[in-house]
Formats: sequence, structure tokens, C-alpha cells
Amino acid sequence: MTIVNVHDAKTHLSRLLARVAAGEEVVIGKSGKPVAKLVPIDPERPSQRQPGMFKGRIRFDDASFFEPLPGDELKLWEGR
Repeated sequence: MTIVNVHDAKTHLSRLLARVAAGEEVVIGKSGKPVAKLVPIDPERPSQRQPGMFKGRIRFDDASFFEPLPGDELKLWEGR
């Protein structure tokens, strides 16, 4: 894995992308600390969501969909 600073990453982005496309992982750092990682994408994984992919697999009650959540569940959503 290669670590490059932000300036070098901006200057040599095309070269870095070619290395990533060849399978290498590149870490971009700022002030000596890792900030981001460039990794090759998985060609097997769809890059976009597909409408309807969960059709028939998720169910909910139309009548209760807009009802307020129970207190204990609402606390979980609010991080309390």
C-alpha cells in the first residue's frame, strides 16, 4: 500500500488511478495522517441501485406507516 500526501495526489491523480486500476491500494494523507484510501472497485458489485430490487421482500402495514413510533423505539432513533 502506498501513502501519498494531498499535493502529490492532486498532481499525479491519473497515475495513482492507473495504479489503483491495476489492483494497488493508495492512501492519501494530510499532515502525515491517513485521510482517505483509493481502492479498486469490485466489478461484480453493481455500481448503481436497481429500482425494485427488494420488491416483495419488505412489507409494512399501510395504515400504521404514518403513526408515531413507540416511545422506546423513538428513543433509539434519537440516540437516547
